[in-house]
Parts: sequence; C-alpha cells; structure tokens
Amino acid sequence: MFNLDQKYESYVRNGDKKLRIDGISERVRGYGYTDDGKDIDGYYLITDNYTLYYNRDEQFLRMEALGEVAQPIDQPALVDV
Repeated sequence: MFNLDQKYESYVRNGDKKLRIDGISERVRGYGYTDDGKDIDGYYLITDNYTLYYNRDEQFLRMEALGEVAQPIDQPALVDV
C-alpha cells in the first residue's frame, strides 16, 4: 500500500490544489485508509461535497455525496447553564 500523505497531503495543505470531479474543482478535506475488519482494503478521500472510495490498486470504487448523509436540523435549542 502506498503512503497517502505523500500523495494527498499537498491537496489538504494547499487550498489551491484541487481534484476535478465531473468538470468541477473539489478541495480535498481529508483522507484515510479503509479496512475489512482485518486488512487494509483501500482508501478514501473527503472533498467539500463527496467521499470517494478507492481499492488497494488505486481504482475508483464509488462516490457518495455528503449532502445525502447530512440531516437538516430544526432551530437549535438554547440551554441556560
């Protein structure tokens, strides 16, 4: 498995360096390895709008929109302390 820091750290540190996804520039916010409970089986990248999943051979597996995961909340409750 390759070193994710060597490949993607510059994307996180430098906000000007971006990925192109369907013609749109996306900032990389984070990255990490995925596992099957026993072994590392791939890695993920988190952008402003998506989580991208790749296997150990760096082949794209799937993309999940972050907007579908986030749940809207009603007006927040204020609590006096």
